[in-house]
Amino acid sequence: MTLRGGGTSIAGNSIGTGIVIDTSVHMNKIINLDPIARTAIVQPGVILSSLQKLAAPHGLRFGPDPSTQSRATMGGLIGNNSCGPHALSFGKTAENVISLDVIDGRLRRFSAQKNIESIPGLSQLVSSNLATLRTEFGKFGRQVSGYSLEHLLPENGGDLARALTGTEGTLVTVLEAEVRLVEQSSAPALVVLGYPDMPSAGDDVPNLLRFKPLAMEGLDIRLIEVAREHWKGKGFPELPSGKGWLMIEVGGHTSEDAVARANELAAAAQTNEIMVFPAGPQARTLWQLRADGSGYAGRTASGKQAWPGWEDAAVPPENLGTYMRELEKLMAASDLQGVPFGHFGDGCIHVRIDFPLERESSTFRSFIENATDLVLKLGGSPSGEHGDGRARSEMLTRMYSPTAISLFAGIKEIFDPQNFLNPGVIVEPRRIDDDLRRPKAVSIKNGGGFAFADDDNDFTKAIHRCVGIGKCRADNSSTGGFMCPSYLATKNESHVTRGRARVLQEITQNTGKSTDWSSPIVKESLDLCLSCKACASDCPAEVDMAKYKSEVLYQQYKRKLRPRSHYILGQLPRWAALARISPKAVNALSQSKIGSKIVLKVGGMDSRRSLPRFAEQPFFVSKKITQSSKPQILLWVDSFTQSFTPSGAYAAKVLLEKIGYDVVIPEQSACCGLTWISTGQLDGAKSRLNKLLDVFEPYLEKGMEIVGLEPSCLAVLRSDLLDLLPNDSRSQQVAQSTFTIAEIINKAALNPKLKWSAPDLSHMTLVVQPHCHQHAVMGFRDDQEVLQSTGIAFTQLAGCCGLAGNFGMEDGHYDLSVAVAENALLPALRAKDATTVFLADGFSCRTQADQLAGVMGVTLSELLLSSSTTP
Repeated sequence: MTLRGGGTSIAGNSIGTGIVIDTSVHMNKIINLDPIARTAIVQPGVILSSLQKLAAPHGLRFGPDPSTQSRATMGGLIGNNSCGPHALSFGKTAENVISLDVIDGRLRRFSAQKNIESIPGLSQLVSSNLATLRTEFGKFGRQVSGYSLEHLLPENGGDLARALTGTEGTLVTVLEAEVRLVEQSSAPALVVLGYPDMPSAGDDVPNLLRFKPLAMEGLDIRLIEVAREHWKGKGFPELPSGKGWLMIEVGGHTSEDAVARANELAAAAQTNEIMVFPAGPQARTLWQLRADGSGYAGRTASGKQAWPGWEDAAVPPENLGTYMRELEKLMAASDLQGVPFGHFGDGCIHVRIDFPLERESSTFRSFIENATDLVLKLGGSPSGEHGDGRARSEMLTRMYSPTAISLFAGIKEIFDPQNFLNPGVIVEPRRIDDDLRRPKAVSIKNGGGFAFADDDNDFTKAIHRCVGIGKCRADNSSTGGFMCPSYLATKNESHVTRGRARVLQEITQNTGKSTDWSSPIVKESLDLCLSCKACASDCPAEVDMAKYKSEVLYQQYKRKLRPRSHYILGQLPRWAALARISPKAVNALSQSKIGSKIVLKVGGMDSRRSLPRFAEQPFFVSKKITQSSKPQILLWVDSFTQSFTPSGAYAAKVLLEKIGYDVVIPEQSACCGLTWISTGQLDGAKSRLNKLLDVFEPYLEKGMEIVGLEPSCLAVLRSDLLDLLPNDSRSQQVAQSTFTIAEIINKAALNPKLKWSAPDLSHMTLVVQPHCHQHAVMGFRDDQEVLQSTGIAFTQLAGCCGLAGNFGMEDGHYDLSVAVAENALLPALRAKDATTVFLADGFSCRTQADQLAGVMGVTLSELLLSSSTTP
């Protein structure tokens, strides 16, 4: 039996065979929080950030804070003896545990405190091995590998609770834990120091530790290069010059006091490249950059996949610089590259390395063995906080004497003689290369759908971007994230990005059979994916489950009969074009009770849904290219805007003309194939995109910029187009020439030939629902800037609306669609007063608000003109 929390451990700690208990679902209550005693009693499935939120109003927090705290559970922290940046000042989890309510492998339930005498045979085992315990254990702060048996020594109080912390579920199952809370620093300052390289930064660590900082983290230039690419220029934080950086948090009684202490530390640093930030948005952004490091580190700067396995070693801080130099030599000798970062103040380095696991595992084994020997030579530990798991337990015989290894077996015998709890970890461990997933995965290239150009044209490599960081399990709304709406609604691991990636990874395993895309488990896992694309930007590893779902659907239904909804909703622009011939007649049918019922049934849609009305005057304006003294711009009117909400197109045309543009509209309609993409009809999507390129080509030749209206269609041109038609040079031209209305307005503000002047909307209030695809691909920063320029007061929602194009309309998806809308959209619409305007550029978002809340939305163009403009 294995207990599992957030599943964010990296060393294969919680993936045992047999029964796996998901404590985050079944044992997730905070029993008590005592602000006077500064303690809390929690069940193992409590998410750390939930405890932090409950403690914060009292000025308290739990000290250790791993970067995964938004989804990591307290049981996981106890199992791994987790640390995080602030373990430097508050200690590892073991130092913050008071007592544990546990049940062991003998089915004995007991309270573990300073009471080793309560366990038969334990005191005798300790007294018989005092020399070993005193010489081999607890030699430095981050010695996490193995069992932390130093806590059982009489001079350490015989603390059974601390000794059981970090045993990775191999000795006991934690039912409840009493933990210590510490005072929250009210106004910390952040010092960022730049160095020529990471070893130089490591050399300076012992010098700076004398200032007793709260946290001291390191970032390497290779990580920063990957992160910059991920941010795509969206407000990437400024750093001092250098190729290696220390981020050092300094506390104080006030903000001024903290900054003064920070400056004192900076003055002693062995570098002149210094930035000091008081508590505030800049410091928070830098900490978020550091927190996402494990995701960024999954790719080297050259684009190769990098893997954990040796991601957690620690040495005494005085040996850190030497360790980093020797580690670089070791990687170079094996023709490997790594992306290092980590808890430099504690001497703990996280590094992902581009082991060639898709080809063989021998390099992995030899490197781990050599790296273990290097760390031990420097007095270190193969694990500094993640635990040994299946990734490193085999290396314990290199670290500890035969007597110590026998001691581990003796402890196991006392608590779990039948090896019932998490077998294969620490005692009688599995070999480090026994359970590697990647070497068994079959390469899937040239499938005829997406090219997966960023993954060497290999679908298998794309889905193995996911290494289990689990940010998709968190509620990311507090940081403006949208991921993962289906999981937030169901709390089911199979309905989260990581769970779906795991399913796809499993079916690529080499079983001697062809890949079974139609497997029931694949269908079940992907069915409730909304294809919102939020993971493409919110996941640090850039897992794009919307793209993967589309590819799987394409493979599933190749030359096969598809679900009815694929032919109706998946080809909606085709039917919309026909409806434009006589929209009144179509509406008469679709809006009648009987007609609506028939269409919904035939189209595979939920009977509780309503069909949107077609505009009785679709957008039909076209304007040829003519000579003009004004800057010319191409207004692309997508199928949704043209057929359902042409008022947005008319408003955009008038707005652009007021700014000073000569607005050109294509003579032919051009569909991006969005609905074909979302339903996996990729041949049809490519056909429509080819036609779109033909339509746009003469305008591209004249250097025109293209402005679009529907965010999801724009996202196709900025992202999917490049991976569906990668060999057509026009794809890159279109992607680079296509902009949102807000982006064009902000560009116009800098152009002296144009005359953009923001209207005064300071008398208005607004609820804003960004489209998921815009959030993922274009971002919403330009829209924020435009809205701020008008003086309007607005609330920006974070999270999917729940309709997600065809998803929320399809039979079987209605309940989840509504549940997702309840995360943010519906509460905001219920709370707004009658004068507050609802802004949503996405047709899906406006449709969901209309159908579920009776609220009509407007587009940004309509808002800026203050009313809809018609011809």
